[in-house]
Amino acid sequence: MHLTIHQPEHLPWLGFFEKVSQAEVLVLLDTVQYRHKYFQNRNKIRSSNGTTWLNVPVLRKGNKQSPINEMEINNNALRWREKCWGSILLNYNKAVFFKKYSEFFKNAYERNWNLLSDLNIFLLRHIIHSLNVKIKILKSSELRVAGVGEKLVLDICKEVGADVYISGISGIGGQGRSFESEFLKEGIKVVYQEFYHPIYKQQFEPFIPCMSIIDLLFNYGDKSLDVIKGIGVDKIDKFFE
Repeated sequence: MHLTIHQPEHLPWLGFFEKVSQAEVLVLLDTVQYRHKYFQNRNKIRSSNGTTWLNVPVLRKGNKQSPINEMEINNNALRWREKCWGSILLNYNKAVFFKKYSEFFKNAYERNWNLLSDLNIFLLRHIIHSLNVKIKILKSSELRVAGVGEKLVLDICKEVGADVYISGISGIGGQGRSFESEFLKEGIKVVYQEFYHPIYKQQFEPFIPCMSIIDLLFNYGDKSLDVIKGIGVDKIDKFFE
């Protein structure tokens, strides 16, 4: 069984979904420490000025060492829902497939959310389904695993019965490839993702890579997964992680 593991980020980039498309099981790593100013609570979309952030504010007082699944959304932040949806509406309302997905995203941001991970996982499940990727999705908080770094990844592989682990480019757990022999001892083959970013039509020129998945969805609809896999499009000739 092919497994991949990733933190539940907010509307991730294309590379995440390319990795997911290779797997049979995805474990969302929601028990690791929240990382400030990273992609767990924000991501970039295209705008007429280049790029802009979709940002979900979080309560950080007393939560500096909290795991992702305990991070609370700061619902007292001024109009954050309206700002996120307003940015999407402003920059994608003329996109070919905007109407196909707009109601879902509008409703998602209008809902009352307490935990950041609940919002992120709700969005991820829907997008993965929209891409027609057939995969079982689990959370690390649901599993009987312990440890940190590569040890945690190995424990997850063993817990779910994986015989192939699909790793990011940088290595197992993002800590390099030196731990690979420990996986082989357990009968688990490690496969490293090789992702060449596709070049596709955006709402504004020039093309800018590494945008949130919604940038592709609104422009390509049902063909988005083909684009992610590099089918019928040019690609940037270097690895992206």
